[in-house]
Amino acid sequence: MSKIQMKNPIAELDGDEMTRILWKVIKDKLLLPFVDLKTEYFDLGLKERDLTEDAVTYEAAKAIKRLGVGVKCATITSNAARMEEYSLKHLTPSPNGIIRAELDGTVFRKPIIVNNVQATVSCWKSPIILGRHAYGDVYKNCEMTVNGPGKAELVFTQEDGTEIRKTIMEMKGPGILQGIHNTDKSIESFARSCFFYGLSEKVDVWFATKDTISKTYDGRFKEIFQQVFDKEFSEKYQEAGLEYFYTLIDDAVARVMKSEGGFLWACKNYDGDVMSDMIASASGSLAMMTSVLVSPDGVFEYEAAHGTVQRHYYKYLKGEKTSTNPVALIFAWTGALAKRGELDKTPELVDFARKLEKATLSTIESGKMTGDLARISTSSEKTILDSWEFIDVIASQL
Repeated sequence: MSKIQMKNPIAELDGDEMTRILWKVIKDKLLLPFVDLKTEYFDLGLKERDLTEDAVTYEAAKAIKRLGVGVKCATITSNAARMEEYSLKHLTPSPNGIIRAELDGTVFRKPIIVNNVQATVSCWKSPIILGRHAYGDVYKNCEMTVNGPGKAELVFTQEDGTEIRKTIMEMKGPGILQGIHNTDKSIESFARSCFFYGLSEKVDVWFATKDTISKTYDGRFKEIFQQVFDKEFSEKYQEAGLEYFYTLIDDAVARVMKSEGGFLWACKNYDGDVMSDMIASASGSLAMMTSVLVSPDGVFEYEAAHGTVQRHYYKYLKGEKTSTNPVALIFAWTGALAKRGELDKTPELVDFARKLEKATLSTIESGKMTGDLARISTSSEKTILDSWEFIDVIASQL
């Protein structure tokens, strides 16, 4: 059988632990037999990032911008335990945070729906799309530990040397301090991306922060969202019969849990990180969520929305076969391939990506699935497969 040809490559970003193992299995069994796969490969494994002082991450981001499309495996963001486990030189920042900052993009996450897996929130009838701001806040923070009493200040030095100072806290003893930031430009890009995506998906857009407490920081987000909407999107939304509204984040959470779904929920960076996992888990599984980073200039990076599945990886190292769900990893590849095909005008590549998605979902709907889905599936007959068996069945469907 002749393989489907690609005109241009995709930036491929490899990752860590169990997802790294499955990444290769997916390529070997679901992609390479059918597609003449062209990628520019970057190893974003934790050790490689540490060895290169994160240069490999910045190189990967440049490649995504140059090629227009990237696909990324799940990666570890190090902490003290990981630093010791991997003998790292220092704590490494979030590679996702670096890439999001370099692309100035917004992350959109959407549950992958199958007929025999029902949402645990019974009122949800349609997928909730989560738009996560992809720049700044705690992912681009500066923090320190202080060992004793003193005055903590927030200082901004303007170009002419003028200083603006505010006292954060008169510290009476040891403690911790953190500084975060964002930019009007990035918030505007975030708002514009969300409103564009809402129009394209034909759904209402919700946005929520905590401006009652964070009157300046979160208040600025609220102001900019409203300005962008009023200036660029108000008439378009009215013509489409769609709505945009702002509410507090705690009110938004309450509304979400009582809604029927079918809208785009725009969240600040950390809120989106947490809430996307909640949406994914309540929709079925953390491994059943698509994730795409979209930059304002039309660059796309597709990734798994979940972590590296550390617990399963340790079992794998002991020689055990695990029933790790690879669906989000598969859909990261199908999203990237479909976008590559769309940009390069190679419909056969787009068609392959959609057929691979269909083969994946039909495998689950036939009752053959990984253990996480079997626990919540409504199928009367279920066959629990390990990851390799599950991928083999998908390959046979293809």
